[in-house]
Amino acid sequence: MASTAVGGKTRRRRAFSKKDRVTLGVFVGIPTFLHVALVWFPAVATIGLSFTYWTGIRFSDIKWAGIANYTNIIFDTPAFRIALKNNTIWLLWFALIATPLGILLAYQIDRQIRGHKFYQSAYYMPVILSLAVIGIIWNFMLRPDGFVNGLIGRDITNAVSFFGDDRWNLYVILTIASWRHIGYIMLLYLAGLKAIDPSLREAASIDGATEWQTFKRVIFPSMKPVNIIVVVITIIETLRAFDIIYIIYGTSAGMPILGVLVFQNIAGEGASMKGAAYAVILFVLSIGPILAYLRQQFKEDVK
Repeated sequence: MASTAVGGKTRRRRAFSKKDRVTLGVFVGIPTFLHVALVWFPAVATIGLSFTYWTGIRFSDIKWAGIANYTNIIFDTPAFRIALKNNTIWLLWFALIATPLGILLAYQIDRQIRGHKFYQSAYYMPVILSLAVIGIIWNFMLRPDGFVNGLIGRDITNAVSFFGDDRWNLYVILTIASWRHIGYIMLLYLAGLKAIDPSLREAASIDGATEWQTFKRVIFPSMKPVNIIVVVITIIETLRAFDIIYIIYGTSAGMPILGVLVFQNIAGEGASMKGAAYAVILFVLSIGPILAYLRQQFKEDVK
């Protein structure tokens, strides 16, 4: 046992025994090793491989490509520009429609409107489902021989093609994805609203502020930590959207988005590491806006 003097008194400090050190090493070392091996090493290797040509079979076949994969993607791949446009539309839809709806729903439930418990449960249910499961559910509902076409009296010969018509298939997918995203944002914001000191609202009411003014000038600024989380989640959910597209369209290019292009070029393109380059581009597009937003928020905190 080691000892230290504090305020004239001797306080004993417990030393770790050999058994304690072994236990600590196991509980810290194994998760750290698994995290490095399964997350960091593949991530760093992907960045490195994006600058190579490789079939993915023998290490001796790796050839340096420089930025050739990136220039090919940016300048010579029309699917990349289409995917970038689709992901941009996805981000705008989530930022301007789905996320505000989730915030509005959380605010109304927090006010305990009539039936608020039912609404809370109903909108929370999709959150516990993965996008893959949601894709399966809505694919069953909206496919040519699915429930909706049967409900409106259409058979397979004259069915409405919800997923096959380029005029609206993206917006059908966005509506389906929003079904889960709205509930997710509602849950986060509702937790934040419950933590706000009621006296802040009472003070605003006494000062004669309207409900909108109270939300804008009191509640919303008080929700800054939650707002940061919502922004990060909205960006990540936009760019990682792969599951639902894969479930509905499979490996075909039914709707190019960046996540689908990563999969297609890793699974089906052995002549180069374009898939790795797509993954790096997706990572940069995901982390860039998030870091910029966090930097701005931290600068405001310092001021």
